[in-house]
Amino acid sequence: MLLLLLGDFFSTFFYHVPEHVFGKFHSIVHHGKNRSFLHYAVLTRNPLVLLDGILGAVPYFIFTPWLWQLSPVGTVIGLLLGEFHVVWRHVSILEWKTPEPIKAFCDFFFITTPERHWLHHQNAFAAFGDIFSFYEYPAEKWLLFLRFVRRKFKQLNQEVSLN
Repeated sequence: MLLLLLGDFFSTFFYHVPEHVFGKFHSIVHHGKNRSFLHYAVLTRNPLVLLDGILGAVPYFIFTPWLWQLSPVGTVIGLLLGEFHVVWRHVSILEWKTPEPIKAFCDFFFITTPERHWLHHQNAFAAFGDIFSFYEYPAEKWLLFLRFVRRKFKQLNQEVSLN
């Protein structure tokens, strides 16, 4: 559980949200118009999708050596659950509907369902938190702050180039 909490936190706040503001890579690969993950990753066999996935997974692997010392079995289970969740949250394109008991369980434990993740695909500025939905609100505030920083940086660059 610790691996999933830490990995999702660092992936969300240090890769996913900054990539939405400063990068184009994740947005092109994952949020392009009329692109589903299934279509873009599987059917087109685009290697950039794999790279985007690896960059999003790096935070999970950073913590693996330390957590391995606490519990090798728990670390492996955490990595497997994380990978399962990546695949599961992208089934929404297949018109998946999470069964109500599973949805209730996920809502209670703030686990992102495929339907909730699909909201993020439809609106790249909402519904952050790949595994845990409780990261959504702080991630949206972080997004606003980083967008403000980007605007100020652009203004500063324009002022310097004019002088």
